[in-house]
Amino acid sequence: MLIAIAAIFVLAYAAIALEHPIGVNKSASALLAAGLLWSVYAIATGDHALVGRQLDESVGGTAQIVFFLIGAMTIVEVIDAHDGFEVITSLIRTTSQVVLIWLIGFVTFFLSSILDNLTTTIVMVALIQKLIVRREDRLLFASLIVIAANAGGAWTVIGDVTTTMLWIGGNLSPLKIMGAVFLPSLLNLLVPLVFVSFSLKGKTIAAPPKDDGLLAVDRFERNLMFYLGLGTLIAVPAFKAVTHLAPFMGILFGLGVLWLVGEIVHRGKDEHVRQPLTLVHALTRIDMGSVVFFVGILLAVACLEHAGLLSMLARWLDAAIGRQDVIVVVLGLLSAVIDNVPLVAATMGMYDLGHYPPDSFIWEFIAYCAGTGGSILIIGSAAGVAAMGLERIDFLWYARRIAVPALAGYLAGAVVYVAQHAWLH
Repeated sequence: MLIAIAAIFVLAYAAIALEHPIGVNKSASALLAAGLLWSVYAIATGDHALVGRQLDESVGGTAQIVFFLIGAMTIVEVIDAHDGFEVITSLIRTTSQVVLIWLIGFVTFFLSSILDNLTTTIVMVALIQKLIVRREDRLLFASLIVIAANAGGAWTVIGDVTTTMLWIGGNLSPLKIMGAVFLPSLLNLLVPLVFVSFSLKGKTIAAPPKDDGLLAVDRFERNLMFYLGLGTLIAVPAFKAVTHLAPFMGILFGLGVLWLVGEIVHRGKDEHVRQPLTLVHALTRIDMGSVVFFVGILLAVACLEHAGLLSMLARWLDAAIGRQDVIVVVLGLLSAVIDNVPLVAATMGMYDLGHYPPDSFIWEFIAYCAGTGGSILIIGSAAGVAAMGLERIDFLWYARRIAVPALAGYLAGAVVYVAQHAWLH
């Protein structure tokens, strides 16, 4: 059974990677993989009650991420419909791509630490779509946004789902992780930024044409929806801290507030003016193909977790390598291929808090490696998958152009963390 499950996943992964050459949409491959994996697992296990409970658990976890994604994407579309990103784009005066990519990189890095890497990626990709008209130019920017979002999310307990998991599990404390992982995370961004800057030297920005359109959005309405929408996204971590509810509940609550305000603001307008500004219209503009891909790939990886493949892999690494720092680096590299959530969950099961107390080397290093290793391949993180859908980034293009700089940044940050820990301890 395990061999069959592993083979199906590898074939599905290859189909996703070769989406354009074989002409099969990645969402179809992901859904097919999820269906086949769970079918093989259910038939081979024979315990229908157990598999049913595991599937329910996986669907619950997947639904939380999907609901969050839909909510965040819809909020961004509402802001965009009101031309809200003009508030930011009007402040950016540079025509140099090098200057802009450094600016975008640092804004993404720090925004991700207070939002989370997925939401930040959605917001920042929407922003560059308003700033840059040439898609080939935007691809590099979107790729750097993925790296910056993952790096920024790794050094706070609310910036990435894996650091949040470790925090909730009692493995990390907020202030300690910030002090330990900030410098490695910053280097993780700086190295790829330097790499990419050389390829952009001398290039200027082709700004999108001004869309005057037929709809003139009032300045008050534009600012209101921009700040309310962005405020909703920023408030989600605070909502989670106060209520202890999952982040998707906060995003749905905020979406309801934004919807209500929009209905009140636009209720007196003619239907042809009001309709494009409504949240109902924004829902029709989100990329459901990306959402479906998320469902497929997350359920496929969940099957690997329940089948025990990921735990087996973690135990094998422990026996074959032995050195903790090397094992964690390898786990980070694996997170470029396999979702980092089950990998971190498996690692938390391997090492108990009795032997490895909170804020010890292994937990902080796992937070860095699992959080940033996913940037090496476009499919390795939620932020990457979101950017892949929003900008239709080709897997092989990313692997050729971005994987090496991202890997260099990942390894540089890992070396800095190990050296920093050795010096301080």
